[in-house]
Amino acid sequence: MKYFFNNYELDISSQELKVNNNQVKVEPQVFDLLVYMVENRAKLIDHQELINSIWKGRVVSDSAIAARISAARKAVGDNGKDQRVIKTVPRKGFKFLPTVETTHNNEEQSINESTSDITENKNNYRDHQNIHYCKSADGTRIAYSTTGNGIPFVRVGHWLTHLEHDWHSPIWRPFLNELGKRFEVIRYDQRGCGLSDWEITDFSLDRFTQDLDTVIEHSGHQRFVLYSTSQGVPIALNYAIQNPGRISHLICLGGFATGRLVRSNNADVEQGEAILKLIEHGWGVSGSPFIKSFTTMFIPDASKEQTDSLVELQRLTTNSKNAVAMRRAFDSFDVSSLLAKVTVKTLVMHAINDGVQPLDQGRELAANIPNSEFVLLNSNNHVILPEEPAWGQLFGELEHFVLS
Repeated sequence: MKYFFNNYELDISSQELKVNNNQVKVEPQVFDLLVYMVENRAKLIDHQELINSIWKGRVVSDSAIAARISAARKAVGDNGKDQRVIKTVPRKGFKFLPTVETTHNNEEQSINESTSDITENKNNYRDHQNIHYCKSADGTRIAYSTTGNGIPFVRVGHWLTHLEHDWHSPIWRPFLNELGKRFEVIRYDQRGCGLSDWEITDFSLDRFTQDLDTVIEHSGHQRFVLYSTSQGVPIALNYAIQNPGRISHLICLGGFATGRLVRSNNADVEQGEAILKLIEHGWGVSGSPFIKSFTTMFIPDASKEQTDSLVELQRLTTNSKNAVAMRRAFDSFDVSSLLAKVTVKTLVMHAINDGVQPLDQGRELAANIPNSEFVLLNSNNHVILPEEPAWGQLFGELEHFVLS
């Protein structure tokens, strides 16, 4: 794993820091501090978090922390006055400021590739991601990445993503590998989560749509496949009716037209409020009632490794406050009045036993989007897993829809 920022290269595998390809001498603990700050650059890191992560919970003085921060600044050409790399937020903590790009060494690729025939396109398949930043209309910094080769394929942001964590996730990396054999995949972290800005108050549908538009414009593609899942579907539909000429194919998986909190079914509304309460009290806590219900709803067939990955994703991707605010916003979306206005070629797919978005929502999308195709996936999972038969069905239908 390598991180690049300004003229610096931080190489995890060799434990080296370089500037303009010249090695910078740095103490091991200072190196660890830089790595931690780079990997958690999307958020404010307080003193206690540094103590837990760098000093493993040992008692250390504020002066010891200050000395290590000063050494880290010196190593990357920063200082306490300018603070262009490591910013001190008084009485709150520290934040890593530069834009960071990431690459991976071939030998570090740990995903089991037996589920996909990567060898077919090994000479062309790009096994690393490039991370970039752009600013949305209201100044919010949005992180996005590009991977793979082929037809431009924009994946709309949705609840719970982290570009770097997902790249290593046993849930998402196999999915990205499959897409990367066919497409150049552009994906991003939504406002409030992952590597994008966290200090957000506006979680409206229009803002989410503006973020999507910003990523697309920054990527430079004029025409592309637009892929959406779950909460990303209303955002994709809103974008599609505003920019129909940009989209060659629209794909909606496990989506909805009417959010849980604004449905006529009282049971859905009650379930939505219950989920919000569970998030508030159990976000990122292993073994909490929220984790158990979350996993049961999203991927009931998940392995322990996949469940553990979800817990880690929660810890990294955002805080409980943002998680609740985003969840409430998504569950209040209602794009039912927009469906008849969609003119883009559309494929709607939905798992038969989806526990997050009921099958009726998928049917509503397909019934009201003109000339759309509808495919049922034989799965219990909201997120389709490589181990299940629906995995092959998902990619077969996707490839047939886009490439035929």
